[in-house]
Amino acid sequence: MIRFRSSSSSSSSTSAATIATLSLRRSLLFALLSIALFHFRPFQPYIDRFRSLEAKEVTLNLTERISRSDDIVRIKEESCRRNYIVRFIEYKKAEEHRIYLEESIWLSGWEWIERRNPAASFPTDFGLVSIEDSVRIALVEEFGKLELVKDVSVDKSYSRSLFVNGRNRGGTFVDGKKRPGKIFTSMSFSEGEYYTPLSNSSISWKRKLNMQRSQVTSLFGAQTLWGKGHTGSKVKMAIFDTGIRANHPHFRNIKERTNWTNEDTLNDNLGHGTFVAGVIAGEYAECLGFAPDTEIYAFRVFTDAQVSYTSWFLDAFNYAIATNMDVLNLSIGGPDYLDLPFVEKVWELTANNIIMVSAIGNDGPLYGTLNNPADQSDVIGVGGIDYNDHVASFSSRGMSTWEIPHGYGRVKPDIVAYGREIMGSKISTGCKSLSGTSVASPVVAGVVCLLVSVIPESDRKDILNPASMKQALVEGAAKLSGPNMFEQGAGRLDLLESYEILKSYQPRASIFPSVLDYTDCPYSWPFCRQPLYAGAMPVIFNATILNGLGVIGYVEGPPTWHPSDAIGNLLNIHFTYSEVIWPWTGYLGLHMQIKNEGAQFSGLIEGNVTLTVYSPSPRGEKGRRRISTCVLQLKLKVVPTPPRSKRVLWDQFHSIKYPPGYIPRDSLDVRNDILDWHGDHLHTNFHIMFNMLRDAGYHVETLGSPLTCFDARQYGTLLMVDLEDEYFEEEIEKLRDDVINTGLGLVVFAEWYNVDTMVKMRFFDDNTRSWWTPVTGGANIPALNDLLAPFGIAFGDKILNGDFSIDGEQSRYASGSNIVKFPRGGYLHSFPFQDTSESGATQNILQTSGMTRADSPILGLVEVAGGRIAVYGDSNCLDGSHMVTNCYWLLRKILDFTSRNIKDAVLFSNPALQDVPLVEDDRQLPSRRTDVNFSSYSAVVGKELICSRDSRFELWGTKGYGLQVMGRNKKLPAYPTIDTGRDLNSNIESSSLEWAQLEKNEANSSASISGHRYSKTMDLLGLFNREEQLDMPILLASQWLVPAIIAASGLLLLLSFWRIRQKRRRRRKGSVSSSGRFPNP
Repeated sequence: MIRFRSSSSSSSSTSAATIATLSLRRSLLFALLSIALFHFRPFQPYIDRFRSLEAKEVTLNLTERISRSDDIVRIKEESCRRNYIVRFIEYKKAEEHRIYLEESIWLSGWEWIERRNPAASFPTDFGLVSIEDSVRIALVEEFGKLELVKDVSVDKSYSRSLFVNGRNRGGTFVDGKKRPGKIFTSMSFSEGEYYTPLSNSSISWKRKLNMQRSQVTSLFGAQTLWGKGHTGSKVKMAIFDTGIRANHPHFRNIKERTNWTNEDTLNDNLGHGTFVAGVIAGEYAECLGFAPDTEIYAFRVFTDAQVSYTSWFLDAFNYAIATNMDVLNLSIGGPDYLDLPFVEKVWELTANNIIMVSAIGNDGPLYGTLNNPADQSDVIGVGGIDYNDHVASFSSRGMSTWEIPHGYGRVKPDIVAYGREIMGSKISTGCKSLSGTSVASPVVAGVVCLLVSVIPESDRKDILNPASMKQALVEGAAKLSGPNMFEQGAGRLDLLESYEILKSYQPRASIFPSVLDYTDCPYSWPFCRQPLYAGAMPVIFNATILNGLGVIGYVEGPPTWHPSDAIGNLLNIHFTYSEVIWPWTGYLGLHMQIKNEGAQFSGLIEGNVTLTVYSPSPRGEKGRRRISTCVLQLKLKVVPTPPRSKRVLWDQFHSIKYPPGYIPRDSLDVRNDILDWHGDHLHTNFHIMFNMLRDAGYHVETLGSPLTCFDARQYGTLLMVDLEDEYFEEEIEKLRDDVINTGLGLVVFAEWYNVDTMVKMRFFDDNTRSWWTPVTGGANIPALNDLLAPFGIAFGDKILNGDFSIDGEQSRYASGSNIVKFPRGGYLHSFPFQDTSESGATQNILQTSGMTRADSPILGLVEVAGGRIAVYGDSNCLDGSHMVTNCYWLLRKILDFTSRNIKDAVLFSNPALQDVPLVEDDRQLPSRRTDVNFSSYSAVVGKELICSRDSRFELWGTKGYGLQVMGRNKKLPAYPTIDTGRDLNSNIESSSLEWAQLEKNEANSSASISGHRYSKTMDLLGLFNREEQLDMPILLASQWLVPAIIAASGLLLLLSFWRIRQKRRRRRKGSVSSSGRFPNP
């Protein structure tokens, strides 16, 4: 019995040990398997694909415009894969790049796309790959990590309307729907009528000239140069357009035709490319070109459907570089200046001494509508005029908007040329007339070809380059008497004057514009409209440095201000400038303030700003570096500091524009322009309002920094119009104190905000094969409500439309918001409007025709302690872009109240007085979208509060007035604070980058096709994607932190089992020794 029991007990102990060992192994195996599954995620592609399809199905159900099942299938198929541009840091054969990627990337779900075009025989710096959406994030990240890969971006599509003969072909957006292709404007149109894509009306001139249409060549005196034997010979002209037909009778020197599209033809089936070539080099008597002996190289980059892709342009640009083109005409343009591969390739093109000419755009007469690439400083941007030397209504106006909000735009266009009813070649034979800036562009390109031929071929490389040609054009241009600098640039093209300049040209650097004269109105508008005075925000003037010395240059020491007399010492100038100038151009920013001792001065300050530029000696030459001193002449008008009641501060900092995000239009009635892309600046789409305020005696200054960066005691009113950004907590606190304790007036013009409507405005973009979702509404109402909360004021989410009248003034309320909270004692004005929001539409249907519409409050005025506040729910009546009726009369009355406490009898009538407060549960107020990563677009969310260089000099780099502690990043609910110093390139597509600032850095001296090239470096503070799958930033820590925690847990679990086993062993040993039992035999 004893032996039996002993044997049984021992066997039980052995079994227990065995079971413990097996349990330990299973637990360890389970822990290791969990770690492997979590870290390597073998099923993640299938999960992602399922989620992607599920999300797309839900989205399709929310989108009214995609109703048919075949549309759903098409979109699903298109969105399963998309093409990406992988850019490399070196030029190699495409096959070498392919092998490198295949050997370096182990993940599946991508494939290399073979590009069969004339550039295939040359080295390239990019590859085209197709990536499945299910593994897109992981693959883009893996590509970006490779040592030889520069970046990865979506292959964007370009689409334009070449000919506009009627309303249905007026632009990218028609009746609220986006046409295929990238957002581009119409390039030219038939005689008699022009329909601007950004307006709701047709402009008809149908003017008959007193004589037969003049040859545009004779208007510029081209025959004078022809008589001297200059006809464009031995000049290689690249025409990027729709191609040209072989053996066209109008051309004597078609050297090469190349096709870069996916269509198997070299012919021009639309006629636009042929027309452009005819203006440049046609020899037919009825439609002569400027340089008939120019060698024509026709690059067919647009299909018959007028569509192109960035990758097509990149290949074509590389081929133009490899074949040593001299001049390139690009009659295209659009608002997206953030297509990084395209923009950088244009820099590379001009760095290789190719003179690029491009149309400035047909989005006039609106301001802030410059098209890219014509808005780039290294490109000659061309606007259009008519035969009466009036800037054409269709011609886009400046300024450039890249630099907003912290800086100020550059002067563009560079020059203007005749662009209305220009004669050119038809598609096969004969002539016709077209109008548009894409017609004015080949006029200038033809002149450039003619001027290039003036210089002996042996001297061209030493004298001619993109900078020297632009110098000759802008310095020779004739300034028109009526338009300002943002309408005409340097003025009308003058061929003969530019010819005289080039004849004796010696390489040098210069500044454009070379003069800023406050007494020269209207040319110097807006500077001449408002004098300088002490205590104001700095006035910024952004000039362009043209360096004809070489492709790369350097600024030797800081610029210097040389006043003409002692009075000039009252002017304090700080400079921002390009220390490295590449390619050919740089920038010079003047930040001008009048010193406090000039508070009572009235008069003129004159003097010069000098800047010394040098470039290395030309390649292969020995000797000293080239050096040049350029001069900017200043003539500034100064007045005594105006009283506080006459000073208005415009908030520019909290404005967000397209690009890079889908910022929707303010008026939903406008169906053919869905984007807010005009800059929302006092000198762009609010320029008419700016002029009105100046006429009313107000001095209006611009704030491009947070609200902590201005002294409220100096201003009567802070004017906040159509703002989309968030606010730092410090801003909210300071504004409350400014209004209550310092008596600052506050005026807010809001806009619509309705989440359901924003969801309805989504659309599938066939270019990027992704969904575009509005980032916010016309204004960011939740943020404005936070700002106004201390005063008991809030806006709602209705979208109101209708006509109303106040004191006999008729006005249109266009997609405005309603007021839902307002304090007692204020004055509130309500009108019966229709709610056109998605939620309001249902209620409208339920109403019978006999029911009256409910009154909605839209205008409120109230005194708050020492300050005064006015709020209004619509800004379209101040915005020149899509204005139906203006409300400048209302703004004047409001400013009379907020700045001077003058109360209009109608606005402050007893019926409008609020005896009880208007209240709304805070939980019912409009809420922020939780499906959009707002930090990608915002200057506030995830950013540090800092006063930039558009604030008072003494505040540069600080947190603002009264803030001694370090500021903190703004954080929205459901989103983590983002480290702004971290590069997010590997996580989110670089095709949707937001450029916070643009800098040019020095690079290697080689600019050949086989070597490294000069490059511009961009400070990329944020990236964004229009797909909601990438709305949340992917933190790199998540790729190792959680697996590490699980691994540590597994080790702890292993240790616990080991300790349990050790304890059991000790128990068994103790029991054996005490009982004297023996093991079984």
